[in-house]
Amino acid sequence: MKPFKIDVAQTTLSDIRTRVKAYEWHEMPRGDGLDGTWAYGANLDFMRELCAYWVDAFEWRDAEAALNAFPQFTATVEDIDLHFTLEKGSGSSPRPIILSHGWPGSVFEFTHIIDKLAHPEKHGGDVKDAFTVVVPSLPGYGWSGKPKRPIGPRTTARLFDKLMTDVAKLPGYIAQGGDWGSAISAYMSYEGKGCKAAHLNMMGWTSPGVGPETEEEKTFAAQAGALFQAEGAYFLEQTTKPQTLSYGMMDSPVGVAAWIVEKFHGWSDTRMGFDKAYTKDQLLTNVMIYLVTRTFNTATWMYRGRLEEQFSMPIPKGARLEKPTGVAAFPVDLIPWPPRSQVERSINVARWDAFEHGGHFAALERPDDLVSSIRGFARQL
Repeated sequence: MKPFKIDVAQTTLSDIRTRVKAYEWHEMPRGDGLDGTWAYGANLDFMRELCAYWVDAFEWRDAEAALNAFPQFTATVEDIDLHFTLEKGSGSSPRPIILSHGWPGSVFEFTHIIDKLAHPEKHGGDVKDAFTVVVPSLPGYGWSGKPKRPIGPRTTARLFDKLMTDVAKLPGYIAQGGDWGSAISAYMSYEGKGCKAAHLNMMGWTSPGVGPETEEEKTFAAQAGALFQAEGAYFLEQTTKPQTLSYGMMDSPVGVAAWIVEKFHGWSDTRMGFDKAYTKDQLLTNVMIYLVTRTFNTATWMYRGRLEEQFSMPIPKGARLEKPTGVAAFPVDLIPWPPRSQVERSINVARWDAFEHGGHFAALERPDDLVSSIRGFARQL
């Protein structure tokens, strides 16, 4: 483990600002009821407002300081340099937990909950609920190293299990995550030698051969399929031809922002307004991590890596997550949770928390709800 500190060169920041300021804006569909719509993709008016704030008011150094507030390290696992935060928990026996993000997220998602998990006594909680918290950047994301070719969530799970057991010396850990983090955490539970349990805020595991059986489950499957058909074009592109997408995105900060922010809008609980879910600073901090590390391209490789893993090392039919699993089900998501009856045929569900508000990026959008679910699950173990 080598100590690490984020320190982005000023020339990098100046170049990004110059590119955003010089962006040549274009058209979007207009007409009755269309001015505020996101139905055609990232809303032009919102993006212009966000980029004006980006140029005139956003301060990367403030975001950088917040990320650097926790101890960070790098370590080589197999042939990948992994970047991670490690915050030791309070008390005599804090439980180890690893929090894994997904796409288009980053380690920034968890800055809002690290201290609450590690030091609950500072936030009106009980020190007995403390965790030692590890938050890694996925391979090809953020400040972790870039793989030479696409790798998927199963390979990443193997790397993260080694990070926890061999590098950080934290066996008996809980693996927690959403998006890719939910699949990674599920694989850590399935075959990680040091994983004790998993906590998921997205359905990251389905046993091969297990599908909907009841009428409720079949109705849900049809609705979920229609949702993915409407929102899943990005998934197909990044799974099949991620390299083609990279040429435009690696050259355009505004393009990266639009591609990512549109997902934050579509996958979050915006019933009270998008501005109530996230601040502009939060959206831009997450986008900037992809830009300052030049990882938009390698981050999308996870999708192709998943496809290749499914062919090269398939999971046996009927394989199930047998270790205890906690579920935090938020109402808005690209891949919502099926009925519990169906989930339990694939996963040993030890706790199920269903929330009235929140979406895909739970750690950022509903941090207290997610923390309460993790704590409650850990107490049961």
